[in-house]
Amino acid sequence: GVGPSDASPDEGVVEDLPLIDEKAVEQLTEGLISHYLPDLQRSKSALQELTQNQVVLLETLEQEISKFKECNSILDINALFSEAKHYHNKLVSIRNEMMMIHEKTSKLKVSGINI
Repeated sequence: GVGPSDASPDEGVVEDLPLIDEKAVEQLTEGLISHYLPDLQRSKSALQELTQNQVVLLETLEQEISKFKECNSILDINALFSEAKHYHNKLVSIRNEMMMIHEKTSKLKVSGINI
């Protein structure tokens, strides 16, 4: 069977409530809204301003990131130039060495030594 514990806790509560005055509910609702609405509107405008500032900040960050990328590519180019200079110096020293060897062999030929 159905015991007292099986009954819904809300059962009978509705019948106990007095009749609700629609006008009073409307006035209470308007009062509640008028109390909280200004704060909510201020919060809304503050959030909109914050969102706009975040968009500006993101755009600025993207510009800065692209500047850093350009800097990195410039550094890469600088590294490439210094490497090219290093190899150019090596080539110059090899050429000088070859010229010295050529001079020495020419002198030996003049001396009558066949190489």
